Amino acid sequence: MRSTARLTTAVTATALLLGGLAAQPALSAAEGAHDGKRVLVFSKTAGFRHDSIPEGVATVRALGERGGFTVDATEDAAAFTPATLRRYDAVVFLSTTGDVLNATQQSAFEGYIRRGGGYVGIHAAADTEYDWAFYGGLAGAYFRSHPAIQPADVHVEDRAHPATSGLARTWHRTDEWYDYRSNPRERAHVLASLDESSYTGGTMHGDHPIAWCQTYQGGRAFYTGGGHTKESFAEPAFREHLLGGIRYAIGAAQADCRPENGYRPLFDGTRASLDGWRQAGPGSFTLSDDGTLTSSGGMGMLWYAASGFSSYSLKLDWRTAGDDNSGVFVGFPPSDDPWSAVNQGYEIQIDATDVPEKTTGSVYGFRSADLKKRDRALNPPGEWNTYEIRVEGERLRVWLNGVKINDFTSTDPARSLRDGHIGIQNHGAEDQVSFRDIRIKELPATASRDPQGSHGAQGSQGSQGSQGSQGSQGD
Repeated sequence: MRSTARLTTAVTATALLLGGLAAQPALSAAEGAHDGKRVLVFSKTAGFRHDSIPEGVATVRALGERGGFTVDATEDAAAFTPATLRRYDAVVFLSTTGDVLNATQQSAFEGYIRRGGGYVGIHAAADTEYDWAFYGGLAGAYFRSHPAIQPADVHVEDRAHPATSGLARTWHRTDEWYDYRSNPRERAHVLASLDESSYTGGTMHGDHPIAWCQTYQGGRAFYTGGGHTKESFAEPAFREHLLGGIRYAIGAAQADCRPENGYRPLFDGTRASLDGWRQAGPGSFTLSDDGTLTSSGGMGMLWYAASGFSSYSLKLDWRTAGDDNSGVFVGFPPSDDPWSAVNQGYEIQIDATDVPEKTTGSVYGFRSADLKKRDRALNPPGEWNTYEIRVEGERLRVWLNGVKINDFTSTDPARSLRDGHIGIQNHGAEDQVSFRDIRIKELPATASRDPQGSHGAQGSQGSQGSQGSQGSQGD
């Protein structure tokens, strides 16, 4: 994100509105010099005006007090200048409608996003700027229609992103449910979708994203279709949803927002999905009501015995409670002895305080992660992280929250990655590491694609890893 040193840049005077109602004095350059994160709420309307906008502005202000970021609010499009936008880590489009920016203001906002700015779209932000292709791509989809306000079931697809990690797998709530002109799934990472069988009037043929995120032309973007009603902004779960989306957009929390398609679950949070798994060695994992597996005792390993894999992308979400130790094993032969994985496979480590070749993101004992990239991508204890571990031939690559941090090629015949099993470690009695949503996408044996794609994720490994090819998105 932008350096706070630049916050002292002279800015164009902008009329700010408290709660979208009472006019406030323009911000001075000195007032802009704030050490923390700063968010601008923009709620200008040129079409339908939602009567929930004041509640929305007040809610974002309250979330800022909790989340440690300052919130300004305006309906004056004159705020969209390079100098003014530079002061903000994200701009929230709160139920904006119609054409709200002129060509000069649009250009300023495009430059802001390309320099790493954040975008949050709430509800009718998708009913905005239909003739501005850049904005349509940033928002992810345009509004088409909606049925009457009614309750519906929201299926939470990503339970690691800060906007959805605190939600149940099914979120039952009432709102005005938008249909969109296109499906954003191929371009953005879907966080939650509507169950069209749970309400009437949905027109997206059963695949109905309602919240998503993406990196877009250098910036971060989060959109939620909720927020039509005043009551939405008093709903604790929806407030947490918004807070997580804003934290992602301002860079206060990390997440993998690359498109994710074609994966199948190996563990989906249900007890039935553990049928293909076996515990090797001492200790165990406990399954909580929210679908989280947490390590207990050790040293052992829960491994997927139903089948091995040779060329694949493995994704899983993990969280430590503190300075805890665990890891993900790949490429080992079937065995109920956990040391077979240690001696004949590779471990992608989870332990943020060990030496470089034995810390989070490392191929344990063999190759350190790129620690600078790892540190920028890593969420702290208590927050969820996402690994992608991609095995193609003898090449093993690791992404943490969408950032490639390791690139390793095995040359040891005793540890061939070409055919093996996967497992998660329960390291010891003092180590509590949790896992969610273990899923896999099997790849063609000849595939050599790099899934970074064109959505702004990190490229080749750099000095700490071998130089990987950079190709199509692949996810």
